[in-house]
Amino acid sequence: MNMGDYMKFALRPYHVISLGGYIVETDFPYRNIIVVNKTAETIKFEIPVFDESWIQEQRDLGLDVITVEDDESFLHKFKKAQAELKLIKSKVEKDN
Repeated sequence: MNMGDYMKFALRPYHVISLGGYIVETDFPYRNIIVVNKTAETIKFEIPVFDESWIQEQRDLGLDVITVEDDESFLHKFKKAQAELKLIKSKVEKDN
């Protein structure tokens, strides 16, 4: 697979996913990436992850990108992202 072999992934509104299986570089500094869509719109982004520049590109699209290093707890970060997202979603639902 080379850098021209991208696929599009659609992340629905108010959802969170893990992209650990889509990191293709062995020297990538993070063991996992959590992506959060805190907006009311579906956001499409490219996978797989080839390098660190991918992180800023997704942030520029409006996604929250949380990196997970080897010594960090993936589960803790994922659950924290889910909890924050739940608060945002409930506030939006309450305001509508």
